[in-house]
Amino acid sequence: MGKRNFREMLEKKWNLGFFVCVGLDTDYEKIPEWFRNKRSSVKEAIWHYNQEIIEATHDLVCAYKPNIAFYEGQGIQGILALKATMELIKKYTSDVPIILDFKRADIGNTNMGYVREAFDWYDVDAVTVHPYLGQEALQPFLDQTDKGIIVLVRTSNPGAGEFQDLPIYGGILLYEMVAKRVAKHWNENNNCAVVVGATYPGELSNIRGLVGDMPILIPGIGAQGGDVEATVKAGKDSNGRGMIINSSRGIIFASKDADFAEAARRETVKLTEMINRYR
Repeated sequence: MGKRNFREMLEKKWNLGFFVCVGLDTDYEKIPEWFRNKRSSVKEAIWHYNQEIIEATHDLVCAYKPNIAFYEGQGIQGILALKATMELIKKYTSDVPIILDFKRADIGNTNMGYVREAFDWYDVDAVTVHPYLGQEALQPFLDQTDKGIIVLVRTSNPGAGEFQDLPIYGGILLYEMVAKRVAKHWNENNNCAVVVGATYPGELSNIRGLVGDMPILIPGIGAQGGDVEATVKAGKDSNGRGMIINSSRGIIFASKDADFAEAARRETVKLTEMINRYR
């Protein structure tokens, strides 16, 4: 297999009409007890659960996005499960990019450690990062030309506006400034994307106007209440694409019974059809 390029992989999936990103937020406590009881360890339970989900959905998605917190919270067992999950995705499919929901940011030399963790140890195709320390600190990430560097701009949580909506520089809002900086100054390698929550379609539309055709990772569909029609109309680029629409709990925990993998597939198909209807 040749070198993986995040943007190229995404484009191929969009060309096929795939815009759903399955968030592998596999909280051990939410895995059905009957499934956990059949496994010998936390690692085996998480890994096998993910295997069922990946097997059922890998031909329908534009990306997978495990959130590292659900794995690190289980200690070494969870970390090993995450590593095994990365290898599993590549076993089932060579052309689905993996986004590690990492949300890292630090000064430059510390970021080199995070770069090695994400792109060498976990061998993922993209990561989420915080913008607060600025371009200079994030340069070790931005220098990864084949990877996706996905910058938090307008998050999906209810309290996001506490800082993100602060007016600066004659009335421009902080989140708008971050979006503009990423688009105009950070994206020299054409490897940047931004995170904007589906729970704020007005802000999503605003940011689409600021970043042009840059990819937007859009969490908040499903359990967080984001509306698919409003999200697609606000988030699509000039070609009707450009969206990585993430659903986590709404897909991977769609059923607590033995049909959970089939339910995950059904929900992925349903969401894909809705996205394409409104594109």
